[in-house]
Amino acid sequence: MAEKNILAYFKSPEQAEKALEQIKALKLIDSSINRFDGYPGDGSDRIRNPITGDFPGLGYLTLGGDFSDRDAAILAAANVSASGMSQSDETAGRDILLTVVIDEDDYEQAVAIAEKAGALV
Repeated sequence: MAEKNILAYFKSPEQAEKALEQIKALKLIDSSINRFDGYPGDGSDRIRNPITGDFPGLGYLTLGGDFSDRDAAILAAANVSASGMSQSDETAGRDILLTVVIDEDDYEQAVAIAEKAGALV
């Protein structure tokens, strides 16, 4: 039995779960739903006053990054996403990854299901 892989990027976990429920009706071999980020760590877990709070930098507050290297923190803070001034595009906000391993015969149908659920495949 030949198998194929699908990497589908969603804006919310609920979208990915909805697509996966429909894909489960096909010959699904394996699957996972994960959130990914370009920065290490979990960053701030609560809102703090940036004037009086003790925080390591802008990347920690706005990007959720925990940086062990001060230079990396400064570089991340220079990212337009840190300021909130980034332009919206098709890939913005797609940080939920649905990974599917499926039988080759059901590949096209699974891709169609993911796209209909809002994925970028």
